[in-house]
Amino acid sequence: MTEKERKLGIWGKYLTLWVALCILAGIGLGWLFPQLSDFLAELEVAHISIPIAILLFAMIYPIMVQISWEEISGALRSPKPIALTLFANWVVKPFLMAFFAWLFLGVVFAKFLTPEQIEQYRAGLILLGVAPCTAMVLVWSYLARGNMGLTLVMTAVNSLTMVILYAPLAVLLLGISGIKVPWDTIALSVAIYIVTPLIAGYITRKQVIKRKGLEWFEAKLVPSLGKMSVIALLVTLVILFSYQGHLIVELPAIIGIITVGILANILVVFGITYVAARLMKLQYEDAIPSSIIAGSNHFEVAIAVATTLFGVASGAVLATVVGVLIEVPIMLLLVRISLATKKTFPKPLATTSALRGSK
Repeated sequence: MTEKERKLGIWGKYLTLWVALCILAGIGLGWLFPQLSDFLAELEVAHISIPIAILLFAMIYPIMVQISWEEISGALRSPKPIALTLFANWVVKPFLMAFFAWLFLGVVFAKFLTPEQIEQYRAGLILLGVAPCTAMVLVWSYLARGNMGLTLVMTAVNSLTMVILYAPLAVLLLGISGIKVPWDTIALSVAIYIVTPLIAGYITRKQVIKRKGLEWFEAKLVPSLGKMSVIALLVTLVILFSYQGHLIVELPAIIGIITVGILANILVVFGITYVAARLMKLQYEDAIPSSIIAGSNHFEVAIAVATTLFGVASGAVLATVVGVLIEVPIMLLLVRISLATKKTFPKPLATTSALRGSK
């Protein structure tokens, strides 16, 4: 998958503008029609929003079409990036999030919050920090021109480790016993965001190349699918912000306070992983998936656990929802920063570049 194939025309060139407009449109819709969030909230299965699931599939399927099995098999032979993402997600990020939750909620902004608010918002941030993202990272890595085969392998590895490590880490950091892993949410999200688009993408790639040839596939189909992915991302932004548009307008100070801790965690964890990848002498295409996964979170799992533990109207759930809102524009910013600093990484070997360009 070459860089040329990932040019998305006017949608990619002016992506920052479209993102800003979609965020404003979503906030406006949520504020003008607060009943819209109640309606959308009813369209859920295992705490996974059906509209968001459909849109995420529309984002991820075009990316899966472009991943060759050679890329996946090659990624399985790259232990260093996989080890880095596991270390960042399960050793660094959860504890840093707990620290930032204590620092900003319990110290910096403590005089503006009640003890109950501090405890609830802190719990929501920790539940976010313990859940590594397994869906949107495919989109961020694609836009940042990362190794998509490696990104796919990393999302699968993180899904498996989350089943084992999520509850113990959440119990440790929250001090609450009896936290249950939301098996249905994890299983359904993996099926919708990874397995189904992967199978559909494989079938599409195989059949189109067989009938039309690789040249037609790369020249005609790939650009169209790339536009589809970005448009789905923009529509997702409108829906996400319409969910909580009324709260953003009514409680801007609270939203801002919660945002500071989440923002600090995303930037610091991303930065640590990005620098570590550079020190490990990883090539950019292999380094960026680790950094992006480290910076993002699996918001469905966090919301599911927060709802079970504290109730749907709790501050913990509000904090996890704020995490969704802040993560999308910030990750798009980090994509741009990554592309701008790409040249600081070691250049790939000529043979590797030729191999990737021939796929």
